[in-house]
Amino acid sequence: MSRSIACIDYRKGKLLIAKRKSGGDMGERWEFPGGKIEEGEDFTKAINREMQEEFGCKVRIFEQLAQASFVHKGKDCTVNAFRVKFENDGIKKPFVLTEHTQSQWVSPEQINNLNFVDSDLTLFPQIKKALGI
Repeated sequence: MSRSIACIDYRKGKLLIAKRKSGGDMGERWEFPGGKIEEGEDFTKAINREMQEEFGCKVRIFEQLAQASFVHKGKDCTVNAFRVKFENDGIKKPFVLTEHTQSQWVSPEQINNLNFVDSDLTLFPQIKKALGI
């Protein structure tokens, strides 16, 4: 089973999202920051490692907001979404993006109009409910 995490930073009515680089299975699609959980990692270690690798910064981790299971290319997958706060905001303190071409803050209403990865769209109703938006 493949396990992954999604990091939800919600501030001033906006959610942080990032656009994947081209190529690969979900290239040039938008997503919540996150990644795969490696063997032997718990959620906290995976979140800290992924955000340092992909955004060049630390995050403060709060509670789990959502979980979804799905099948991708015949493989069982689970994604867990956590509310976090990035130490950088990507604007005043830019991110160092390694796996994405851009990041931006968007309103929850904008999510459905973007080419978003399927797994994150599956989580989105639970995330909105948990955040009260």
